[in-house]
Amino acid sequence: MTPDLLQQGAQRVAEHAKLLSQATESGGRSAGYGRVVQDASQVDVTHGRILYLEDVSVSFDGFKAINKLSLDIAPGELRCIIGPNGAGKTTMMDIITGKTRPDEGSVFFGSTIDLLRHNEPEIAQLGIGRKFQKPTVFEHLTVFENLELALKTNKGVKASMFFKLDSTQSDRLAEVLHTIHLEGSVSTLAGVLSHGQKQWLEIGMLLMQDPKLLLLDEPVAGMTDHETERTAELFLTLKGKHSLMVVEHDMSFIRTISDIVTVLCDGSVLAQGTLDQVQSDERVIEVYLGR
Repeated sequence: MTPDLLQQGAQRVAEHAKLLSQATESGGRSAGYGRVVQDASQVDVTHGRILYLEDVSVSFDGFKAINKLSLDIAPGELRCIIGPNGAGKTTMMDIITGKTRPDEGSVFFGSTIDLLRHNEPEIAQLGIGRKFQKPTVFEHLTVFENLELALKTNKGVKASMFFKLDSTQSDRLAEVLHTIHLEGSVSTLAGVLSHGQKQWLEIGMLLMQDPKLLLLDEPVAGMTDHETERTAELFLTLKGKHSLMVVEHDMSFIRTISDIVTVLCDGSVLAQGTLDQVQSDERVIEVYLGR
């Protein structure tokens, strides 16, 4: 390669690095991230983003559920997503997890993993865990058994018959039990837990998979005030260790846990900032919060 070509290549790399180092605000970019598109088990977050959506759109029977949506989340960030019903919050999560394929746009996990090349099970294996609003646990099994089943292990018949926790797995299970406030309910059947405890157990089952990104849909809906407070403590504990995207309507809960709030409306980003900033935004007041 000639010196001129080397110099040109170095210049392009420098310009690209400068672009990636600039702080971005969802919905307001002039250019997206450049990446090498490849399948990889290791999430590359050297560019400061673990999740990146750009100009994503999807329509259902002529209705545009997601409309040129651009959004990015940093590693370890706890991002809250709010917006009116029909804003596209659930559809956005469906796209991230591979349940729905967009008509156009890019969805990357880290800098190199193109999520649109993967199906739902593969995306879960890559390190994205999703919790739906209604808790899904094995009610006839104990708390311990639910968490044990969620471990990343060989699920073959023979392997399952002779499976025994090793010391590392036992330590991990004990750690998760403590994190989700259920260390005192190890032998309790999941079916007799309170609604809030079932939610915590399902979050614990996701944590047993060691996800890098957690998508949580209305996690405190139906909880008591005490359970909501404990859930806020749980999420703040997870922040930094995992990246979290939390869709919620409870503004008091959001105020407790949030740094950045993104408001969706008509399938795209309407506003973004601190909760105080978005609550004072006239557009947000008009379409969501009311006067």
